[in-house]
Amino acid sequence: QVQLVESGGGFVQAGGSLRLSCAASRRTFNSYAMGWFRRAPGKEREFVASISWSGTSTSYADSVKGRFTISRDNAKITAYLQMNSLQPEDTAVYYCAATARGATNFERGYDYWGQGTQVTVSS
Repeated sequence: QVQLVESGGGFVQAGGSLRLSCAASRRTFNSYAMGWFRRAPGKEREFVASISWSGTSTSYADSVKGRFTISRDNAKITAYLQMNSLQPEDTAVYYCAATARGATNFERGYDYWGQGTQVTVSS
């Protein structure tokens, strides 16, 4: 069992930046691929970014490509999502997720989920 705790959400004006963190509870985190997803008000949860267990492979949704960067620090058993040039349409609850089955863009590929952190971007 892996517990994930997100932090770093908040309120920011359009064009601003935030960095989300996802702290894992076990060292076995280092063998898990990680993903970030988000759910905007009235919408289904959607893929944002993923990173392999080694950190050498990443994937992004088209809507965030070039603005968001996913990374991880296995020594700190933490994954990050750096979000730049935020826009009101980025407003959502952001979730991190972990999987032992390899990085994927699909929700069903993840076994463990955090509780989510709210990001609100004003225009």
